[in-house]
Formats: sequence, structure tokens, C-alpha cells
Amino acid sequence: MEQERTPTGRKPSDTYIRYSSFAAQLLGGIGIAGYAGYRLDRYLQLKFPAFLLTFVLVTFIGILYQTSKNLNKE
Repeated sequence: MEQERTPTGRKPSDTYIRYSSFAAQLLGGIGIAGYAGYRLDRYLQLKFPAFLLTFVLVTFIGILYQTSKNLNKE
């Protein structure tokens, strides 16, 4: 049996895969950026986690920008 299609012409499973890949990209990117910032803050012996916050924030903004570009493309 074939799956029904959404109004955009996609199968519902395609939509789930698309959004789950966004979630994985978001979690993975923020995790790697957070780890790198944490290690750099420890290496430089900073009391305030400046690199941790900066890396996570820049990564989050970058991923949101990339996602909004991809969503608007269609």
C-alpha cells in the first residue's frame, strides 16, 4: 500500500526524516562546538566560559540560518 502524500506532494516519512536530520545536525553541532569551547576555556584557564558561549551561539545561529535557507528554497 502506498502512503498518502502531504499537500506539498511529499510522503509523511520524508518530512519526518527531514526534520529529524535537522535535530541531529543541531544537537551534533552544538555538542561539538560546546566541547571545543569548553576545552579551549580550560586550556586558557578562563574563569568565564567565553569561548563555550561564543562557539555555541555562533553554531546555533549558523544552523538556524542554514535551515531557514533550505526551508525557503522549496
